[in-house]
Amino acid sequence: MKCVLSLSVLLITLTMAGCGEKSDELPVDGRDFDGVGYSEPAPYTGRVIDGYLRNARVWLDIDGDSQYSPGPLTVVLDSGTEVILPEGEPTAMSGANGVFSLDIQALVRNSAEAPDIDPREYSLYALTLPGKTVEQLPDGDRPVDSAYLMSAPPGVRQVTPLTTLARFGNLVSAGSAVSGSATPALTGVNLLSDYIQSGDQRAHAYARAFARFMASQFPAPYNEALAANGADGTERLLSRQAAYLLGLSLVRNASDIVAIVDEAASPGGYADVDVSNLALPEVALDLSDPMLLTRQVVSAQSEYGDLPASPSSLMTTAELSFDYEPDGRVRVISADGCMAPSMTELARLVSVGGRMASLETQWLPSISLSLQSRVAYENDGVDERLTFDWEHQRIYFETTTQCQDGLADTSEFGGPPEVTYSWVREDDGVAELTATSDNEVRVLQLDYANGTPLFAGHRLLVNEVEQAVLSLGELAECVPVLDVEGSSHVVSAQQNYSYAAIDAPVGFDALTLEFDIRNEYFRLLRYSFADMALAGLDHVSSDGGFDWIMVYPEEGAAAYVDDQPNLIADAYLTGPRTPADCGREFEEVPFGVFGQISYEYQRLSGYLAEQAQ
Repeated sequence: MKCVLSLSVLLITLTMAGCGEKSDELPVDGRDFDGVGYSEPAPYTGRVIDGYLRNARVWLDIDGDSQYSPGPLTVVLDSGTEVILPEGEPTAMSGANGVFSLDIQALVRNSAEAPDIDPREYSLYALTLPGKTVEQLPDGDRPVDSAYLMSAPPGVRQVTPLTTLARFGNLVSAGSAVSGSATPALTGVNLLSDYIQSGDQRAHAYARAFARFMASQFPAPYNEALAANGADGTERLLSRQAAYLLGLSLVRNASDIVAIVDEAASPGGYADVDVSNLALPEVALDLSDPMLLTRQVVSAQSEYGDLPASPSSLMTTAELSFDYEPDGRVRVISADGCMAPSMTELARLVSVGGRMASLETQWLPSISLSLQSRVAYENDGVDERLTFDWEHQRIYFETTTQCQDGLADTSEFGGPPEVTYSWVREDDGVAELTATSDNEVRVLQLDYANGTPLFAGHRLLVNEVEQAVLSLGELAECVPVLDVEGSSHVVSAQQNYSYAAIDAPVGFDALTLEFDIRNEYFRLLRYSFADMALAGLDHVSSDGGFDWIMVYPEEGAAAYVDDQPNLIADAYLTGPRTPADCGREFEEVPFGVFGQISYEYQRLSGYLAEQAQ
């Protein structure tokens, strides 16, 4: 028997037993052993356990996609040799006492063609089937109400909620701690054991709670599909990333679940814990694993002085970090330096319930040109932040800088926010967004006539006085001219709009939005706006009119996301351009700009994994 299986120390100090022994029995700790020769393989056996689970689908995940793969399945070995498994991944249903037996004859290869496939190099998975999988209990069998997915580290043949924690803990943390509180909480618990056979009531209580938590996160449509007549667990429902997110969620919440079980066990011991009555965490997940905006780098001060200036001369003045809930909703936007919260963009985010990925183009640019932003940025720490309270329909803006026209009354966070945003919803989205501060009340009233997912008309009132009205015309598509069709940015649609404001520059009333809507794109390339406060800064030379120019990754580039092609790579703040014909190749970024914002994205799973470490 092998004494040590490489296992993350993220959660526990494993209690290992039986090193050096030879046995015909399955080890209690679930690890593989050396007494079986794989040149003439016996069935690959093990157990599925919450309690012992009968009629659960088990498979050896050879292709690493976390779901059963039928044959013919092509496996590429480390040597580059391709091996075909006609029947797909070894699979079976668990039987009495949770025991399963996988036929691995197909893994034995002709040595002249390829080496044998060692099952110990791959993880086992087990899936419970609602109403079909049965948990064996001392007082009788009980059908499992809800599906959940379990796994185990490679070579481990027990598949339990605890081995699932070990498996995904290894993937998430690569040997670092999940949290400071989780390690002592699970000290002495063997994550790989058959805790029923060993009589470990503490481990069993944790496992039951973990199983209930995992079942609560399994998507309802998939649960219904597995409960249907004829379903046997070989259905390919969960993507690899969805399975990873489910495992990651267990890792992130394990310490809280352990604490809840420990508290419930304190009066009478772990055997008396009624897991069904525990108030476990309720955590929604976005199993589509979208790419999310996680960082903006703002450059808006020239090393030579005044703006506009060459992009190469701009210095970083702020970095914005975007933090998310596991369901993809924005939780906090923090700025090292200064930000410029946009009411129109906040309204757009509110209209999709805070789920940034639903915007397709995430967080249209806004910028502070204040010289104080660079001052704040050079001092470490968060200087401004937006906190989203979706339950109470509020967004709170706090600042410790002098960028916001005297809003900050302290150099530290705490106390009432400087601005509170609230909103009124109607069927087609946000009807009204209100920003309340000590000095004024700003109300943005949305007008969705001729609106697109990126832009809506609006009316802005400040202290009940109308300040600006933006009205959209119809979106007009056009055919690109022949010699530009293959270009990365082509103006293939335009939308005229009118803008009437008290302080708008002369001649700034008739404007045009420019889009690239070829193929699956819906990319905003340019839009104009007026901002006399920006233009009034001493180092800014402008009559009050500005353009935002958006640049997107080219198809096939490393930053291009196939299923999310409308993610901005960079945005440039320029002076207003004269409208040109539709159908042309979009112009290069001009030499003189007021600022640049670079966008950085990350998959939700990657973001959550970083937060777990």
